[in-house]
Formats: sequence, structure tokens, C-alpha cells
Amino acid sequence: MGINRRNLLESLGMAGATALLATNAPAQSPDLPAATLPGPVPAGSAPSQFLGGHRGLFGRMTGAQAAVAALQSHGVRCVFGVPGAQNNELWDCMKSQQLPYFLVTNEYSASIMADASARVTGGVGVFAIVPGPGVTNALTGIGEALYDSVPIVGIVTDIRREADAPVGQVHGLANAAILRTVSKAVFEVRHVAEIPQAIHQAFAIARSGEPGPTAVVIPYNYYAEVWDFDVPPPPPMPLPLDETAYRKAVQLLSDRKLRVGIYAGMGCVNATEPLQQLAEILQAPVATSVSGKGVISEAHPLSVGWGYGPYGTRTAEKTFENVDLVLAVGVKFSEVSTANYSVPETKHLIHVDANPSNLGRNVKTCVSVHADAQVFLSRLVSDAAAIQRPPCPPLQASIRSLRSQEKRVNYQVEVKNGVDPMLMLLEMQRILNPEDLVFVDVTAAVHWASEVIEVHGPRRYFTPTNNQSMGWAVPAAIGAQRTCPGQRVVSVVGDGCFLMTGLEASTAARTGLPVKFFLLDDGAYHYMQMLQEPVYGRTTATELAPIDYAALSKGLGLAYHCIHANEDLGAGILRTLATPGPVLCRVTIGYRGRDIRWLEALKGSYIDRMSTGDKFRLARRAAVRTANPLLRDD
Repeated sequence: MGINRRNLLESLGMAGATALLATNAPAQSPDLPAATLPGPVPAGSAPSQFLGGHRGLFGRMTGAQAAVAALQSHGVRCVFGVPGAQNNELWDCMKSQQLPYFLVTNEYSASIMADASARVTGGVGVFAIVPGPGVTNALTGIGEALYDSVPIVGIVTDIRREADAPVGQVHGLANAAILRTVSKAVFEVRHVAEIPQAIHQAFAIARSGEPGPTAVVIPYNYYAEVWDFDVPPPPPMPLPLDETAYRKAVQLLSDRKLRVGIYAGMGCVNATEPLQQLAEILQAPVATSVSGKGVISEAHPLSVGWGYGPYGTRTAEKTFENVDLVLAVGVKFSEVSTANYSVPETKHLIHVDANPSNLGRNVKTCVSVHADAQVFLSRLVSDAAAIQRPPCPPLQASIRSLRSQEKRVNYQVEVKNGVDPMLMLLEMQRILNPEDLVFVDVTAAVHWASEVIEVHGPRRYFTPTNNQSMGWAVPAAIGAQRTCPGQRVVSVVGDGCFLMTGLEASTAARTGLPVKFFLLDDGAYHYMQMLQEPVYGRTTATELAPIDYAALSKGLGLAYHCIHANEDLGAGILRTLATPGPVLCRVTIGYRGRDIRWLEALKGSYIDRMSTGDKFRLARRAAVRTANPLLRDD
């Protein structure tokens, strides 16, 4: 049987959990649901292998009360979701036990808000949904959390599953099986006594190794059943560090003839201090992945921005041309973060990641180290004597010069027909405070945002990097604002993305959450047009219907502003930020004239990988299509 990324994560995580919890679950094949609790338990008896000790959750209560108590034991700040007939008992217990909850308009938003809550706090986000359409609606958000390595837990109500359960129950899809396609682990509860332990395990696996989503599937009839609980929380999962590989990495880094550059990803989000210390020890420039922005302050003299190839900042690309050894920590070298794997080759590369299946997959690696980023970086800092480089003032001077040159290029007005998106993002960067939270959706402008929005710390800049879920930034910003009410939250969303989740802005209005939504409006899926035009000489299915956003804002209960010219950018952004409550600001943008480095790198990589025959056939098809005057852009 084949082993994929999810199977491996699930198997590794459950192996650790099983050892720590001393359960008696049978060994399972990698292709079977390794995260399923043991089989059915006779009525009136407890599955003793999941109970034990005399601390943690105990007492006589219903399954719903036990579920809420278990969530509270993990410090859950808020549960996002939509109640339904099958989980009303759970929602009523959240109210009576004072566990904060948040009603959304669609379960897609529930999983995304849980994701955003986890990203901004460093904790585990939680959502609660009904089976069937609740599960299928939430899948996209769960998938984004899986691909972006974000720990969330879904409390998923299910239909009755006992052998004599009736046929044709509403929402009776194979909910657990569906969830396994987008989750690290799925825990199916088969007795009311198993509810708290399943939740504890779901949290443990969500946090362990490479973080990700897990789900607890609870048949609705267990919520009302009563049990005498005595369930200790599981001990913390161990943090990995491959000692042999670590020593190989130290040996390579100790060669002071090699000029080192660090490429840091989201895996370093809890290791910002040792990362900065190591950069100074090695005198190494630091580039980040998109999701890793902020793991080192981009004002630090060794920070060069995101990426280190032709897709990232010019500063990073130029600086890493002089690097002999790349130390990549907490990154996957994913397709989006590398513009179709356009990673420059270096003489040496050390790859460090908490998920062993990520190591050496997309780039040629000299040393692969299975390790938690914080453990690895802290250990290297303690071994500074073996790897220390002397101060290198010319390196920092070069980085300062390259940054200055890049800023001058970026500030040149390139778009005259409408607002220049690059200038809009630069003005936003100038006006926002360093602590503000910025959410950027899947628009063409996201690549400019990654270049020019300077992030001074972790958990302040967010975008759906790897699953590219359009519409993500509207509910994500709302979820973040609910979780962090004292911080300013800004969402940058394209008009096509807004069509997918824009009605969720009514939730911000209903609850008074002051999210500022900046809508980039050009009336089209321009990102797709940029991909289609060079290949086909025309566009297909990309033009959007015009919308009266002023009227829509009024209907949704939002304040409304608009920005129509570059000259009004500063004042328009300030007007929007100064308006109390949630605001929709329409920015009428243009794209013609402003290149996207990421897109150019993507095209170059795509064409370079094509055979001569494929290139010829592509050119011939494009010529034929362009010559047909009856086929117009749409």
C-alpha cells in the first residue's frame, strides 16, 4: 500500500500518542484510519484503556458537558460554527458552561476562522459543525489548514452509527471518511466515555510534528448520554531532533569558508529569538517563505525579505547569489512559495523540518534533519563556538543598499489607468502600525504584498499560501478580530474572492467587529487573465458582473469608502481606518504596466520544463486561437 503525506503524519503522530497514553489499540496498516478509537464498547461499560489516573476531567456529566469541559481544559478561546438539529445539545452546553462561541454564515467560514484564530494566537483553533453539508462546506478551510500547517480541531457531530441504527438518516454521508482526506487524524467516538479522551488526542496530534487539522466525530446521541468520567489529559508530545543528522549539519556549518544563508518558514514561528541569534552568529542573510514572513523582523539588518529566487524580493535574490550553503528550516519548498519550484541551486543545502516526509523532496539536499525548528535552532545557538563567523559589515551594507534600490523601483508609478496596487500596498505599509494584523487573499496583488508589506514580528501577516483558497481573507480576518479584539485587523481581497465569501462581512457587522476590508476591484479574475493571455492569446471565463458595492455595504451593515486614484491613496486608507466599526473600502485598481516577479518566474519555470515538441505544439495552438476573430475575450 502507498504511503502519502497524510498517512505518514497520521501514523507518526498516533504512534507517539499511543505510546504516551499506553492504549491497547491494535496496530494498523498505513492506509487504514490509524487515528480511530477502538471498537464499540458494550452498553454500560467503559473502554478502560482510555480512562485512568485521578486528575483531569472527572465527575458525572453528559457527553456534551464532557466535550465542553475538555475544550475548556485546553484554553479554547472561541468555537466557530453553525448549530444544527444534531448538535444543539452541544451548543447549549457551550452557553451554559460559558465556553465562547461564534455564529458564522457558512461552515466554510467556520474552519477558516478556526485557522485564523490558531495563526494569530499560536494555539489550536476549534470549530463545531453538523454532519453532511456541514462537513462538505468546511472541507476547503480544513484543507488550507492542512497544507499551511495550522493546528485546528473540528468537533463534528455525526449520525447514529450503531449496528441497528435506522437507514436514511439526514446528513448521513461517510463523514469520518470524508474528513480523513483533509486531516492529519480523525477520531471516531464509539462510546460516550471516549469523548474527552478523543478531544485530548485530537489536540495533541494537531500540535505535534508539522501542525495540522484533526477532527473528533461524535454521534449526536452521545451528547445526551450520562457517564461517570475520570480522564486525565495526555502528556505533551515529544519534540523530534535527529542527533546524527544534527551533528552532520554542525560539521558542515563549521566550515567557515562557506557563506551561509538561512531560509526560514512557518515552522520557525515559535523560534524567532534563536533564529535571529543564529543569523547573527553565522552572519547569514535570512529569507523567508511567504507564510514565514515575520519569523525574523524584516527591519533586521540581515533580513532580505521573502524567497531567494527570481520569484521573491530583488534583495533576497541578489544577496543569495553569494551564498554557498542554504540552511532551510521549517519550510517545504512548496509550489506556490517557489513559483513552480524555481529554486536556485546552491553548492550545499541543509533541510530541517518536523515532518520527515518534507525533507529533500523538492530540492537537492546535502543533510536532512528531522527536528522541531525551535529545538534545532536553540541547540545550534548553544553550539555557537563551533560555527561562529566574525562580523561582516559589508554584507549588512549591501543589504541596506539593495533594499533602498528595491524600494525606489517599487515606488515608481506603473499603473495609470486606475489605482496602482503596488502603491496601494506601499501606502498601507506606511500607515499601518507594526502590531496590526494583515490578511491578504488569493489575488494577483498577493505577490506584491509579500514583497512590500514589511512585517516586524511573527503572526502578523497571513495569506492562504499552499491550498490557495479564494475568499479566505474575509472570514479569516473576522475570526482573527474575534480572537484578538484589541488589535486592528485589515483584509485585502480581490473582487472575485469577495464574491465567494463577502456575505460573511455581515457577521462582522452583526457582532460589531471593526475589520477593515479593502476590496481590489477591476471587474475580472485578473490573476487568471495573466495566466491565460500569454499562452492562448485570449481570456476565457474571467469577466465579472459589475456590483454596486455602496448599496451592498449598506445592505450588509458596513460603512463604505472608495479610492479611485493614486493621489487619494493615503487619505483614502486613513479615512477607512478612522471609521468606527467594520468598513468596506472599494479600490478601483488596474494591473496593466506592473510586472509580477513571481508570475514571470512561474512562466519561465513552466516553459523551461517543457520539451521542444511541447513548446512547438503550444505555440501552434496559440497561433490558431489568436487568428480566430470570432472568439472574443470574456
